[in-house]
Amino acid sequence: MKKPLPIGVDNFEKIVKDGYYYVDKTMLIKGLLDLKGEVNLFTRPRRFGKTLNLSTLRYFFEDTGDKKANERNKSLFHGMKIMETGENYTSQMGMYPVFELTLKSAKQEDYDIALYMIQNAVGMEFERHRAVIERGKEYLSSREYEQYTAIAEAKAEEKTVRNSLQLFCQCMYKIMGKKTVILIDEYDVPLENAYFRGFYDKMADFIRSLFEAALKTNQHLQFAIITGCLRISKESIFTGLNHMNIISVLDKKYSEHFGFTEQEVLQMMSYYEVETRFPTMKEWYDGYLFGNTEVYNPWSVIKFLYDLHSDVDAYPHPYWINTSSNDIIRELVARAGREMKGHIEMLLGGGTLDIQVHEEVTYGDMHINEENLWNFLYFTGYLTKESEYFKESSIFLRVRIPNIEVKTIYQNTILNWMRDVIKKEDFRDLYHAMEEGNSQKMADILNGQLFCTISFYDSAENFYHGFLTGILSQSENYLVKSNRESGNGRSDIMVKSPSLRGRAFILEVKVSDSIDDLEKDARKALQQIYDRKYAEELWEEGYRRIDCYGISFFRKDCEVWFGSGQG
Repeated sequence: MKKPLPIGVDNFEKIVKDGYYYVDKTMLIKGLLDLKGEVNLFTRPRRFGKTLNLSTLRYFFEDTGDKKANERNKSLFHGMKIMETGENYTSQMGMYPVFELTLKSAKQEDYDIALYMIQNAVGMEFERHRAVIERGKEYLSSREYEQYTAIAEAKAEEKTVRNSLQLFCQCMYKIMGKKTVILIDEYDVPLENAYFRGFYDKMADFIRSLFEAALKTNQHLQFAIITGCLRISKESIFTGLNHMNIISVLDKKYSEHFGFTEQEVLQMMSYYEVETRFPTMKEWYDGYLFGNTEVYNPWSVIKFLYDLHSDVDAYPHPYWINTSSNDIIRELVARAGREMKGHIEMLLGGGTLDIQVHEEVTYGDMHINEENLWNFLYFTGYLTKESEYFKESSIFLRVRIPNIEVKTIYQNTILNWMRDVIKKEDFRDLYHAMEEGNSQKMADILNGQLFCTISFYDSAENFYHGFLTGILSQSENYLVKSNRESGNGRSDIMVKSPSLRGRAFILEVKVSDSIDDLEKDARKALQQIYDRKYAEELWEEGYRRIDCYGISFFRKDCEVWFGSGQG
């Protein structure tokens, strides 16, 4: 029996005790101890192992106040890489109280609910340490004990919660005589959500006060590790934290600890005996460069391995699209002007874009200029670094889309946006032209729409088919049937009246290799309708007024040829 894959399991203890496959990232602990930074912010894209890494740190460093529990935690690291580093590092096991807080649950529809979820997460962590507090409450003032209890029981006022992390450190030091390790996961989730929901300023103010109390002048702090997707400006969130060490995807340090290296992916595929599919794995989920280290998306690697383990011929999927917010991509597409649309099309075509690095930006800065938005896409994993260079005292990156998975996310987002835009358009003129056999007018209308949209050409047939189907589906008088997915030898698109006495149309789509081939390919598409007798299905249904159209596309241009259903 092979070890199960840890899909959705990000608790270190559960992974080890339940025998899941674990990619050993414990050498992150050595790096942190060597760094000796008091406050450390790691920024990585979503689903790149941040939560599991923090869980690993908790079980390594935590003194639970219970000797047996501490020994159980230590036993989890048997055979791990960190145990080979020597006494200087292993002596730190079970040495500190640990406060572990995740802010993932704060992705809510309004400020009050988001705040409640944060208060609840803080309260649960206070409750986890309740036994320590009860055993040593004589060392606390009545006020400290009352505030601690109120937070643990979710009865505290907002102003008390703002000071909760500092209160925790203070209470633990008085009882245990030890400074606290603070672990905060996905600190920017509430900020990202608040930006798109319209309450960013209130949420930023709360997060700022929570961090200031715990991280700025906290004499009972051993060290803090914070993870997130973006590095939010010091001025807006990390006010006054001049001692904070920021490790972004640009840094060469710690680059191998988040995400899977190629060697780790190969070892996993060998273990599950699916190494023959490595080229597909690399094409779809590789492509990220953290510092100078090539890494794979760990969530997608595990999901694909899960599918391959039951079917070695399984198709890859864009697994990441279901786990990471695509709001930034939607914002990019919805707000894109002509120049930005050109840049998106260039990236989708495999090209690169040069951007100046702006690490300290806020969500409110996203639309001040185009470069800020490209930076957001880079730091959130939708673009990756191909190279970097220094120019005029600034760092510049040459970026591209990392892999097929991310390209698919762009394409799906563009198609969904395009459908929404099309729904707001009036295409009665197009249907009138179709009914009149006016192929030139049809071409003019379609060309106008192509000029306004964002195109991608490496999967051109799907794009143009989706584009055309979306437009034709706006009619209240006709039913549109797409046959492309069925693979049954029928025409690309059939459009027909609900009444057999009405009209029916057959459309066949071709994609040309050059602008000079448009006319020839439109004729070929029309001839294919006749040669393969696509109209017979409609004749058999009872339709008697059938027209045919061959349509060819090349980038932003199209050609339309008309013919009757008789051929």
